[in-house]
Amino acid sequence: MYEAEESQWWYAGQRAIVAALLRRELGPPSAGSVHPRLLDAGCGTGGNLEALAGVARGIGVDLAPEAIAFCRIRGVTAVRGSVLALPLREASFEIVTSYDVIYHAWVSDDRAAVREMTRVLAPGGLLLVRVPALRALWGAHDTEVQSRHRYTRGELVALLRGCGLELLRASYCNSLLFPLLLVRRSLDRLLSRQGSDVGFLPAPLEWAFRQALGLEAALLGRGVSFPIGASVLALARKPATAAR
Repeated sequence: MYEAEESQWWYAGQRAIVAALLRRELGPPSAGSVHPRLLDAGCGTGGNLEALAGVARGIGVDLAPEAIAFCRIRGVTAVRGSVLALPLREASFEIVTSYDVIYHAWVSDDRAAVREMTRVLAPGGLLLVRVPALRALWGAHDTEVQSRHRYTRGELVALLRGCGLELLRASYCNSLLFPLLLVRRSLDRLLSRQGSDVGFLPAPLEWAFRQALGLEAALLGRGVSFPIGASVLALARKPATAAR
């Protein structure tokens, strides 16, 4: 992950999608404004924190000690802890992000995880959650990375609303490549392939796939939503009287 996160097509494309959604909601920064405080809950090796360093004052939390070590190498701030019991004060952040975390086998209760993220979010703050989508795409990669569940858009929306959040946006993404991914995962199951999908493709495919996700980012940033995809993401706001 650490080696791939800076330039591999999936990581780069998903960062572009997240940036487009946040820019659309936050708008351009005003002169002299203070960067919002951001928590990346389940920050992994810190690539997303590094990418957002120019627009937010970020800190990460991750349960794996290896993740914290890689964050230090990247020069981003991270502390060890579980998304089920964040070691942070209530209402400490204007933005909380969670990229492909609550689906994991280590997160035994996704509702409890979202409630913890809501707890540390300031009133009026934004929560952005992305998870793998659709059981039909279950394959060797899911087994390798210890997936617990792949979500539908409806499941993610219900989860956030059930925790007292106001939904602003929800869409599938990694949608233009969905037919290829469906074929790949179907073959994985048929051929009993083992191992993760994390890695680099031949350069022409890396370029083409990055362009596909870049196009999705541009469309999502203009308000377009996709009806199907390999991931699903949602952006929600914590109201002043959010349930905890």
